[in-house]
This record gives sequence, C-alpha cells and structure tokens, in this order.
Amino acid sequence: MDSIINRIDKNQFWKFHGGIHPPEQKFITENKPIRSLPLPKELILPLQQHIGQPGKLIVAVGDKVLKGQALTASNHPMAVPIHAPTSGTVTAIKHSTIAHPSALQEPCLFLEPDGNDTWQKRNICTDYKKLSNYELLEKIANAGISGMGGAGFPTHIKANSSAPIEFLIINAAECEPYITADDLLIKEHSPSILDGIHILHQLIKPKYILIGVEDNKPDAIKTLQKATQTFDHIKVCVIPTKYPSGGEKQLIQILTGKEIPSGFLPSSQGIVMQNIATCFAIADAVINDIPLIKRVTTVTGLGLEKPQNVWALLGTPVKFLLEQCGHQPENINRVIMGGPMMGFTLPSGNVPVVKITNCILAPSEKEIATISVEVECIRCGQCADVCPAQLLPQELQWHAKAKDHDQLEKLNLFDCIECGACAYVCPSHIPLVHYYRIGKAEIREQKQLELKAEKAKVRFEARKLRLERDKKAREEKQRKAAEARKAKMNSGTVEGNSEKSAVAAALARVKAKKAQTSATPDTQAKTTEAPTTAKNPQIAAAIARAKAKKLANQQNTTEIKKEPLSESKSETATETTTPADKETKVAAAVAKAKAKKLAKEAPVEEAVEPQKEIEEIAEAEKPADDKKAKIAAAVAKAKAKKLAKEAPVEAPVEEAAEPQQEIEQISEDEKPADDKKAKIAAAVAKAKAKKSAKEAPIETTVEEAVEPQKEIEEIAEAEKPADDKKAKIAAAVAKAKAKKIAEQATNSAENKTNDDLKDTAEEEKKKRIAEAVAKAKAKKQQRIELN
Repeated sequence: MDSIINRIDKNQFWKFHGGIHPPEQKFITENKPIRSLPLPKELILPLQQHIGQPGKLIVAVGDKVLKGQALTASNHPMAVPIHAPTSGTVTAIKHSTIAHPSALQEPCLFLEPDGNDTWQKRNICTDYKKLSNYELLEKIANAGISGMGGAGFPTHIKANSSAPIEFLIINAAECEPYITADDLLIKEHSPSILDGIHILHQLIKPKYILIGVEDNKPDAIKTLQKATQTFDHIKVCVIPTKYPSGGEKQLIQILTGKEIPSGFLPSSQGIVMQNIATCFAIADAVINDIPLIKRVTTVTGLGLEKPQNVWALLGTPVKFLLEQCGHQPENINRVIMGGPMMGFTLPSGNVPVVKITNCILAPSEKEIATISVEVECIRCGQCADVCPAQLLPQELQWHAKAKDHDQLEKLNLFDCIECGACAYVCPSHIPLVHYYRIGKAEIREQKQLELKAEKAKVRFEARKLRLERDKKAREEKQRKAAEARKAKMNSGTVEGNSEKSAVAAALARVKAKKAQTSATPDTQAKTTEAPTTAKNPQIAAAIARAKAKKLANQQNTTEIKKEPLSESKSETATETTTPADKETKVAAAVAKAKAKKLAKEAPVEEAVEPQKEIEEIAEAEKPADDKKAKIAAAVAKAKAKKLAKEAPVEAPVEEAAEPQQEIEQISEDEKPADDKKAKIAAAVAKAKAKKSAKEAPIETTVEEAVEPQKEIEEIAEAEKPADDKKAKIAAAVAKAKAKKIAEQATNSAENKTNDDLKDTAEEEKKKRIAEAVAKAKAKKQQRIELN
C-alpha cells in the first residue's frame, strides 16, 4: 500500500491494455452551467431502473402523490424504490418502451404533474456523523440510490461491505466523448460531493480515498484539490486521458496496479468504487432527505441549437429534453442515449430518462456518419489490440452468431465492458458490441430458466420427502392404534368387550356393503321384482297395482249386440262373455288382490310411496279408450239427472225408487200409441248405460264420471220428451236406471276379485233379460185381450 501511495504522490500510474483516443467533443457543453427545466406534461417512470429486482408497486391509478413520495417498496435486498419527481396524479400503469438497446417494454408508471411541485414532509439531518451505520444505510436504500455511472448497482449493497477495504475509489474520469455531466457537477456542487464521500468513509472505513479524474478537466481538478486539501486520506489522482479509463477494472488498474480476476468483485481485493454523481445523491438523501428523483444529463450534439447540461427529472421523455435544447429534426438522423461509444440508438422520443442516463446525443450527419454496411471480417486483429479487457473480440463474434453459449462463457464474454473500442477500430464496420449484448442476454435468460428448473426440482424433491414422511407417520399412528385396540380387547374388561363388538360391527358393515356392491344386475333385477325380498315394499306394491290395472285395461271389450225385438219380444241388449274374457278378468283380480295384500303388509312408515313414479307407470299403461269410457258413463248419468230435474217437484223420491207399478198404471190409463217405441228406447238406453259402466276402469267412481256439463246438457235437451207426463215417466225410469247403474258400478268395483260373483252377475243378467221378455209378452197379451 505504501508503494501505491508513493506512486500516486509522484503522479506515477499504471497502464491498462488497449484503449483508444476518439475525438472528445467536450467543448460543446463543458463551459455551460447546469440548467433547470420546467415540468414536462407527463413523466414515465420504469419500475426497475437498476440491477436487481424491481420494487413492489404501492400506488394505484388515480392516486395523488407528492414530490419525493415513494411509488414502490423494497421487498428484496437487491431492490430499491422509485419516487415521484414532482406532485401530481398517477394516470396509468402499463408497459412502455424503456432505455434499453433492444427497445424492451417493461411496466412503467405514468405521472401527470399538477404544476405545484409540492414536497412531502422531509426530515433534515443537521449532523449525519451522529447517525449509526444502520441508519445511514437505511436512508440510502430508502432514497432509491443506485450506481449512476452506468451499471446501476444498488449503492447500499456496496456500502455495506463486510470485507476490509483499503481503497475507496471515486470515479470522476468521465472518459467518454461529449459527456460533461460529472465535470459540471464537480464545479458547481463540490461541497455536497465531499459530504457524500465522508458518509461513504464512515460506512466503509477505507484507509485511503482515491478520486480519479482525467487531465482534460482542469477546472474540476482544481475544485477537487481545493475541497480536499485538508484531508490527508483523500488523494485527487489526475490520470492521462484515454478511453476507457473510466471503466471500473481499468481505473482500479491505473490507480493501484491491481487486476480484478474474472468473476470476482473489487471488494475481494479490498477495493470499493463509487461514481462522483452517486456521492452527490448520497449526501442529498442523508442530509436533505431528498430521494433520487433527478440527475445531471448532458444534452449535446451539433443537431441542437442550445446543447447544455440540465437537471433532468427521472421519467422525463427524451423528446422534451431535445425541445428544451433547440431540437432541429432536419439535422438529426438518430438520437443516442449515452455517449457515442457505449450509447445506443433510441427507437422513439418517448423513452424516459432513468437513473443511469448521463447523456442524450443528437449528432448531425457530419459528426456521426450513417451506419455502414457490415462486411466479412478481414482478420486484421485491431479489435484484440484495443480491447481493454484483453479478450478476443473476433472469436466472441463468431460464437455469438452461432449461439454457442458454452464457448462464449469459456472466452469470458461477461468480462466485456461494452466500451465499443473494438467496433470503433473495425475496418469491416462490424457492430461487435451488439453481438455481445445479444449473447449476454441469451445466456442470462438460459441461466434463469435453468435456475427455475433447479428450484422446481428442489421443491419436487422436498414434496416427495414430505409425502413419504407423512405416509410413514400415518402408518406408525395406525399401527400404534391397532396395537392399543388389540391390547384393550385382550384385557377382558368391559371396554375390551365393547371394542370387540365395535370391530365386529364394522366388519359386518363392510361385508354387507361389499356383497351389495358385488351383486350382478340380474340379481338386483330379480330382487326388485320379488315382493318378499324387495328393499322398498311400498315400491313393489305400487308396481304390482300398476300391473293389475294394466291387465284389467287390456281385457277384451265386451261386445254388446243390439237386436230388434219382434212383436212378441221387446227390444233389448244382449252381452256375451267369452272364456278368454273371463280368464283375463280373473288374472286382473288376482293381481289386484296381491297388490292390496302387499300394501297391507307394508309398515305404516313405508306406506308413503313415491307418487310420481307410480303415476308415471299408471299413465304409461293407461288404455287408449279409458277417457272415452268415462265420458260415456258421465253422459248417461247426466241424462238421467237432467230428466230427474225436469220432473215435477211433487213426485217423491220414494215413488221413483220402484217405478214399475206406477209406470204400468199410467201406461194402462193413457195407452199411448207409441208405447212400444218408448219401451224399446228405454231398453236401448239401459243397455248403453250398462256398457258404459263396464267399459270404465274399476277405480272409476260416480263423481269422476261428471264430465263437461255443456255437452251433456245439449244431448239431454235434444232428447227431451214432448209432454210433462211422458217426462215424469222418463225421469222416473232414468233415475231408477241411474241408481241401479251406480249400484252395479260400486258392486263391480268391490267384488271384481271374486270369480263366483262374476258368475252370479252373468246369471242375474240373463234372468233380467228373461223377466223383461216375459213382462213384454204379458203386456202384449193384456192389450190383445182388452181389444
């Protein structure tokens, strides 16, 4: 270390490999003070403006924010927040083009300034030396400060190094052409920069602080020397102008002679480096409680009328800066963010200023020629000669084109600082840096995918182990429970006996369930059909009744033969019953009896049957002519009622019950000419009524036979007798017929299951016919005798 300090005191520095001397062009802005700009109409703030993780958004669209208010929160050590550069309203949060060589789009917050520029409440620190290291680091992290020299590494991470540090290097070289932002910042704000250096010294505690500045900044050098002359541990190191002496590894090698191995950080060699603009931001944050919301940006180029350095709010669109500096579109082919060596062309003027934006270059055609056409490499080797990282740019370009990522890593692609020196000297106009950037991005993406896959594998293995562990725990628990039950059952106690009973019951339930599940469909069907083994007796009974009804409805309709009566016989209807009809009726009666028996045997609780299912079965099996039979029976009854109503009131009911004698007397006295026709009509009506009653189903009652009254009345009106006396007779006859039909229907419904009653009904029918014939003969003979 002493030898290093001695060399520095003698202004004897080391050299790095390669390097170039492009035209500086700093004269355009080096003598113009930093200018403050008015508020733009809109600010676009990318959520991530540093290396690491983006912060968590803590505001929403429509929120009113104050100047200096945090818009994101740090939820990761490598995350720093962003803040509102002015007061206003959050108008949108969406993807927008950011400051990146590939014109990427990332989440951005759109802020509309209200013009008031209202600050949030700030806590001014009058003496930062009284603050602890933790408090200082917290202030730096909460202020959103990251490296402002190009990389954007979070500052609080660098300032919290646990390794012993010998040298704190402040980078003020600003080696790239055109850029004078750090030069003007040193000239105008050296006291604040010095405060930031002291805060870093308090945190890192290095033995020496080295400020490296190129010799093409004489005013800045004098300012720094004057500000640090009372501090022996601070050395202002004036180095030769050579590009890229401002690179981290190159400046370390120039000042200390140490080379940082590939893949290592400078802290491993006892060195920490910070940019001069970062020191100013640290002082502003710790002392004035001002987060990183603006920075000095050089807006330069011969395409502008008023090139100068400006205080640019973070999020300011580039086109607004160009307008403030006299933009001349006719003289500008492209706009570059950064210097001419390491910068990149912007896709549009809506790209915002971010924390690492130190320059906006708007060159004319004379300054930077139009991009030449790339030709094949001539293997001149100039790119390797000027490479400050001592790489092989030619081979890197070959493998980058071939996407050979493994070989790129072997050739230490990530040691490339993208200074652009190789592309600057290439006679074939090959954009080497662009190939390197693409290769780096692809390798990073591949590593992220591999990292995700590895994490997924770890989670899968952990889950597998957890499931195995849980399975073993369950098995052990079940084993212990079984042993406990077995011990209790073998003890012979009351609890043991109850355990045995419980186990036996459980086994029985399992066996029963298994037997039920394993039953075949045929067996289940048979079980359903058998009334004695059915699980639901009420369902079986309902099905049996439905079958009985179906058999009853399917019986052959009895044919009624109507023959005209001869002179000696009155006209009547004759009904014949075949043996097949008898067998069908017998089967229907037996089925209905079985159904009734099942219904009686079913418990009261099971008597509530699924009515919907039974009704559907009955409806499906209902005969086609069922409705017609009901209507016919109802029509006959209505006719009888109509005739009864039309009879005089004086006629008592008792006289109508047995009307035969009175009818004969009236017939004898009146002796109408058409007596024979009336008798024949009565006999026909009686036959029709009997036929209708028999065609109706067994369950049909007299009340159900009442059908649409209007049709019935019309029929009755058409058949109304001519005079009252005849009406009385007809009413009495019809009433007697209706009463008899109702009794026969009731008796038929009750005694349908008995074969003997059926035979009796047939005999009675024949007997009635014989009596009617005999009565007709007697009346005829009587008339003959009287005549």
